[in-house]
Amino acid sequence: MSAPAGDDPAWSAAVKAALARTDARLARRYDAGFPANRLVALRARAVDATVCAAWRRCLPGDAPLALFAVGGYGRGELFPCSDIDLLVLAETAAQRAHEAALARFIALLWDAGLEASHAVRSAAQCTEAADDLTVLTALIEARPLCAGASAEAALRDAVSPTRVWPPEAFFEAKCEEQRRRHARFGDTSDNLEPNLKDGPGGLRDLHVLGWLALRSFGVQALDELIECGRLGWDEAAALERERRALCRLRYGLHLVAGRREERLRFDYQKLLAARLGYQDDGGALAVEQMMQGFYRSAAVVRRIGDRLLQRFEEHFAGVAVPEPIDAHFERRGGYLAARVPGWLGEDPAHLFALFAAWAADPALRGLHSQTARELAQELPQIPGYAEAPPFLREAFLALLRGPQPVKTLERMARLGVLGRWIPAFQRVSGRMQFDLFHAFTVDQHTLAVLRNLDGFASGEPDPRFSTAHQVWPSLRKPELLLLAGLFHDIGKGRGGDHSELGAVDARAFCEAHGLSEVDTALVEWLVRRHLLMSVTAQKQDITDPDVIQRFAAEVADRQRLDALYLLTCADIAGTSPKLWNSWKDRLLADLHAATRLALRRGLGQPVGTAERIAENREAARTLLLAAGHDDADIAAMFARMPEENFLRSRADQIAWQAAALRDAAPGQTVVAARAMPGRDGRDGLDVLVHMPDRDGLFAAIVITLDRLGMSVLHARALDGPDGTIFDTFHVLPAEQRQAPEPAMLAAALARALGGDIDRLRPARRSQPQHLRHFRVAPQLDFAEVAGVTRIGLVCTDRPGLLADVARVLRDERLRVHDARIATFGERAEDLLLVSDEHNQALAPERRDALRDALLAALDGDKR
Repeated sequence: MSAPAGDDPAWSAAVKAALARTDARLARRYDAGFPANRLVALRARAVDATVCAAWRRCLPGDAPLALFAVGGYGRGELFPCSDIDLLVLAETAAQRAHEAALARFIALLWDAGLEASHAVRSAAQCTEAADDLTVLTALIEARPLCAGASAEAALRDAVSPTRVWPPEAFFEAKCEEQRRRHARFGDTSDNLEPNLKDGPGGLRDLHVLGWLALRSFGVQALDELIECGRLGWDEAAALERERRALCRLRYGLHLVAGRREERLRFDYQKLLAARLGYQDDGGALAVEQMMQGFYRSAAVVRRIGDRLLQRFEEHFAGVAVPEPIDAHFERRGGYLAARVPGWLGEDPAHLFALFAAWAADPALRGLHSQTARELAQELPQIPGYAEAPPFLREAFLALLRGPQPVKTLERMARLGVLGRWIPAFQRVSGRMQFDLFHAFTVDQHTLAVLRNLDGFASGEPDPRFSTAHQVWPSLRKPELLLLAGLFHDIGKGRGGDHSELGAVDARAFCEAHGLSEVDTALVEWLVRRHLLMSVTAQKQDITDPDVIQRFAAEVADRQRLDALYLLTCADIAGTSPKLWNSWKDRLLADLHAATRLALRRGLGQPVGTAERIAENREAARTLLLAAGHDDADIAAMFARMPEENFLRSRADQIAWQAAALRDAAPGQTVVAARAMPGRDGRDGLDVLVHMPDRDGLFAAIVITLDRLGMSVLHARALDGPDGTIFDTFHVLPAEQRQAPEPAMLAAALARALGGDIDRLRPARRSQPQHLRHFRVAPQLDFAEVAGVTRIGLVCTDRPGLLADVARVLRDERLRVHDARIATFGERAEDLLLVSDEHNQALAPERRDALRDALLAALDGDKR
């Protein structure tokens, strides 16, 4: 008999309290180091007792219904905030007869704090529903809670392979499902905020292997595949080790989040690292150590998972007939395999021969699973390059000089070989940097840089890079640039300047591998100075001949310049998908071209300001003549421009600006915008404002651009003739999908500037949530440069930052002459040249007042 419903509230309250005590006890055991994979089983057992008690309370003992746990609960795994998936198996007549009791049962569970989802089906309905792969996956793990043997047998039969989803079809569908799931995460485990459950290398990948083993071989656990000859004991042990590590992370994530959360967000990373007992040290933050553990676990899961999926494939397709390649290798089903078991372990040189054979045949699908396992077993025997004999070092260099060198390095990294050969690379494998600038772990960033270099080598133009593919053929020895790319960040996490540390490592590596002093010096210099070109382009005025001269003197020769240019492009583009844009491409290409010219002329014959102005003026004139303008028109247009504009702008910009001025009367406001040549508005716009000067105009322009959804990357404010301004901006849409048409942007900006600009105020926005974890203490630096004041500003980046700064400058009655905006993840590093109303550098008291006003505005970031 079922219990009376009137007592349900008291029963639910008592059970809820008991479950809370259980969860608290399990949390204490977690903090004491008890294995999380056992805690999830204990929690499932505790929930079993509650669910069964509720079932008996609501359903008569003789009711022809059976209750099963399905999904993760069916596996006997319940994390702190996991939901409860249930199946009620009953024929339709019984379903109708006990509908009210079942509703009461589910309500009772929810009142007790258990978020239960359920399905009520007959055996035939289960077969029908199992046509959906997700439903079938949940049902094949069904575990009886209140069910007899006959109900168990009926459910097994309803979802058996003879009725629905035969094993081979299930395998193919699950593999495709996993490919799509991985694609949602960019097919990488190395995301800044990884999903512990569904991301590549996460727990779901382990579940997939378990489901395939169950459906294909009828085994309940992966280690049972050892007896089937499908899994090695070492592989089973590694998968179990990483399953426990991932379980511990997911269990702790639920605890610190206080809800069902699978994404290890910035909000929780530090909290979880502290709960797990990690501590900051000189080499890495606690959170970075924790995340490195996750990335390495995910890499192992993917590596062994790929092997196991290949064996499932062979199970269904049959063992392929081997196709000999040479005395040592053969193809098996499109995979590369060693012909003789154990051959790889006979000599470390055989491992490099394996990668050479792999690189020689682009059609290969990968390594055969058995060979991949042998390779994994031999990893501990691979010496580091410093201890290796000369012939092994020569074999490694041959890989870099042979076909597909970057693919080979990627494969070696993924399979653990590169970390054995270069121990410093192993230290940065899976190493994340807790910031918003670096979107990948150090090793994955390094591989991304190498892939970009490989793209330059292909000779195929990439729309992201204007000239890189043209520069690549000038390299004397391309493998030297690959080595620089491999070592450029290898020194990270050691507590010193990673460029200097990496340069020492690079020199040691090159010397050990017998490279000449000339080649060694080039690789060492590229690693040590790999940030030089980026910093010069983004933080200095590369239209200044003196800047070009200093940079050229540092670079010294054409080979260094070309290699540094290519490495810089590859490095920035490989840091984050959001970091590279057409503005940076143009900056670096301009710096490369100007420096190449300076080197060609000779360092003793620098380009003078007057010469640069004359060259730009003539190049712009040529463009305008080609566009149909005559010399009289061109002279009139040029007369409305400040002389300095011919020094600071490119010829194509000058020609565009001149055309925009052509039909405007003297004193008339001209506002124009254009997409960069060959680009669309999503990749950035050039903006020109030419109008009579008045106080606060620069701030009004910046505030309006911000309100129009545009981020300013660079601004230059010049004084035009007859009391006008000649301000130019390069802007990028904050949301690239919402890039405005250039004409619409120009019209909106003109309307705003034609009104009361003193009423314009920056838009008020709340700080993006993720920036709360990455605050940068504001830093201000003032210096007098060429008769004006240079402000160096470092602070937390946020929407509208420059607009707020411009408002302060307006309130302080200051003039802006140049603004260079650089953003590195959460960190803004801006440079502004300002003067007082008399175009003089700021007096000490005005600098102090400006400092206080800027700090007060930046303190508002905490809002």
